[in-house]
Amino acid sequence: MPLRGGDHEGPAHQMHASGLPLYRHPRAEREIRLGKAVVAYEVKRVRRRSIGMVVGVDGLSVRAPRWVSWGDIESALRAKERWICTKLVEQRERARRQVMARIEWCEGAELPFMGESVVIVLDPARTGATLMPVPRELGLPGVTQRTLYLGLPQDATPEQIRDAAEAWLQREARAVFAERVRHYADKLGVSVTKVSLSSARTRWGSASADGSIRLHWRLIHFSLSIIDYVVAHELAHLREMNHSPRFWAVVRSIMPEYDGPRDQLRHVAIPG
Repeated sequence: MPLRGGDHEGPAHQMHASGLPLYRHPRAEREIRLGKAVVAYEVKRVRRRSIGMVVGVDGLSVRAPRWVSWGDIESALRAKERWICTKLVEQRERARRQVMARIEWCEGAELPFMGESVVIVLDPARTGATLMPVPRELGLPGVTQRTLYLGLPQDATPEQIRDAAEAWLQREARAVFAERVRHYADKLGVSVTKVSLSSARTRWGSASADGSIRLHWRLIHFSLSIIDYVVAHELAHLREMNHSPRFWAVVRSIMPEYDGPRDQLRHVAIPG
């Protein structure tokens, strides 16, 4: 069963002429005031019996039968006012976090690695990628910061820097994930046949009945506790291919403190 994540951007921050926050879908046809905001929404007339609505990465989209009046649509939106506004705020906050997580692929850029900050330095005298600690005399008190030396020329393009850094991240991910899978598989007493990396857009991990585990390589950006939660989650599926109370009991049996990392994972933004 998949563990789902997300890396989408939400509706951009705008203000309405009235001074209220505006949430505008790029294909908006109508707008309505809901609570303390103005929502400009997309409408699609479709063959269905009732009014449906979705708050997605672009904003609010409404699906309505051809025979339904605009008044009926607005009444339906007002009935769902709290839910719509909550979802729109969540999407906007997710977009803000995603912008903050963007990496400028150049020398001196900071790259998240296992919950810490790694500084990229280009060094054509080196081969491949090497992670080094910051000399104690140059470090800041209370700040853990390391340097990732990439064997690239000073005029390397952002694409070259990104590709080299991500190749290193994926190598590290393979090693870290394999070790954490062994650790938790031993605790749970399950057999894992294969551990591979994933780059799925909507899944942090997945498990198959044949014992194979797939983990999103970008988990290597996050803390070990988050990595461990996803590993424990997927291994638990080798016992329970569902999300029943029995499944969560299995997760808790090998990671009693999983609630915190699970909540953190729901709010992370994927660097890139």
